[in-house]
Amino acid sequence: MAKIAIIETGGKQYVVMQDSVLDVEKLPGSHKAGDKITFDKVLLTDDGKETKVGAPYVSGAKVSAELVEEGRDAKVTVIRYRQKSRYYKKRGHRQPYAKVRITAL
Repeated sequence: MAKIAIIETGGKQYVVMQDSVLDVEKLPGSHKAGDKITFDKVLLTDDGKETKVGAPYVSGAKVSAELVEEGRDAKVTVIRYRQKSRYYKKRGHRQPYAKVRITAL
């Protein structure tokens, strides 16, 4: 069985394995493609023989990753409309994200 870990970043939890690529919420600070990132909020680790569950985090566990790219998602249009009252508001939003590749568990 492959090594897995559950990490927390951006208020969300992700199940990660070696060389997996995932989109996470925008990371604090300024980064560029190729930078090394360390996730230290590890909730669970499993190496196939032993499973460690944190309370809430596993002490001393870290997950290393490499930033692939930072970008913004597709535009989401939000429209508020009330009939018969000439009320119409249209807003757009593009959520920023960071694409990371897990390098070590």
